[in-house]
Amino acid sequence: MSENPPRRQRPTPKKHSWLRPSPARAGEADTPPAPAPPGPTNGAGSIVHAAVYRDGHRISTPTSLADTYRQLREQPDGMAWIGLHRPTESELVSLAEEFDLHQLAVEDALEAHQRPKLERYGDTLFVVLRAARYLDASEEVDFGELHIFVGHDFVITVRHGAAPDLSAVRRRMESTPELLALGPEAVLYAILDAVVDGYAPVVWGVQNDIDEIETEVFGGDPEVSRRIYELAREMVEFQRATRPLVGMLHGLMAGFTKYGTDDELQRYLRDVADHVTHTSERVDGFRSALADILAVNATLVTQQQNAEMRALAEAGFEQNEEIKKISSWAAILFAPTLVGTIYGMNFDNMPELHWAGGYPFAIVLMAVVCTSLYVIFKRRDWL
Repeated sequence: MSENPPRRQRPTPKKHSWLRPSPARAGEADTPPAPAPPGPTNGAGSIVHAAVYRDGHRISTPTSLADTYRQLREQPDGMAWIGLHRPTESELVSLAEEFDLHQLAVEDALEAHQRPKLERYGDTLFVVLRAARYLDASEEVDFGELHIFVGHDFVITVRHGAAPDLSAVRRRMESTPELLALGPEAVLYAILDAVVDGYAPVVWGVQNDIDEIETEVFGGDPEVSRRIYELAREMVEFQRATRPLVGMLHGLMAGFTKYGTDDELQRYLRDVADHVTHTSERVDGFRSALADILAVNATLVTQQQNAEMRALAEAGFEQNEEIKKISSWAAILFAPTLVGTIYGMNFDNMPELHWAGGYPFAIVLMAVVCTSLYVIFKRRDWL
């Protein structure tokens, strides 16, 4: 990997390229060993797959970066397509020295969490894409990051994350050599197309999630608020992945005439731009829908809480009414008890004990007190 033979002279660039004529090369990040054409496995470091092509056909499958450099030098009209997954710094430095990659682009490729962008460093085009896939088991959106260097005779892809599956892109291009023969720009188109096509299952999965959330919201599921919030955060990430692509593709299309892009590639890229615009609009719609659902859910939760509070208030009111009745009757019954208790003490010096009218007087007193209390409580609606 550390071998670095002398740089070879680059051939004249192909006419149908939006890239400036240059001695640059770029690599591609295929998926980890998949049912793609057999790639290097021993001593290849983070290389997922590497191949050298000429006229749209594979002519060699190098097992290391050094082999790739050597075999590409032996093919003046060849193109190298190198796929890396989380490469080391030394590997990227080796690629930078061989293909004149800009230091800033190499630093971006080494570290993930870059925003989608398209930049030109001299004769090399540097593209950052955010791929996405929908995980059915957990009902989540998983994002991956792809860095692409595109030069006159090379494509280098550096992948961070599980998505996208570039082995399928390689198989597709190798099955259509007339398209692959158009050079690195055709590979870039195919990668863009694969990333954008990968958004479609995510859109369908998110739409299904939103439908389920709407059902849960009106069903009173207490956990739905958390699910809305998590999906909204995923849509923010999805929007960050798709929205910049619209401008990036329009930037590429603006250079069709300047860089003499092949007519067929122009049609393909316009189709990809249409799909990106449609996806971006759907994502914007999802964010708006989730914001509306969250507002509706908050309203329904507030209404439910108000209903519960009202029910508690009514229960408390009924309880107070019962307490009033019990207290009223307790007070009414307490009056005769008090009178009877006083006259039941049987002290010798109580004058009423030997009074002939004492008993009738006590009865009348108890009746008057009880009646008075009853009338008072009745007027105050305690009874």
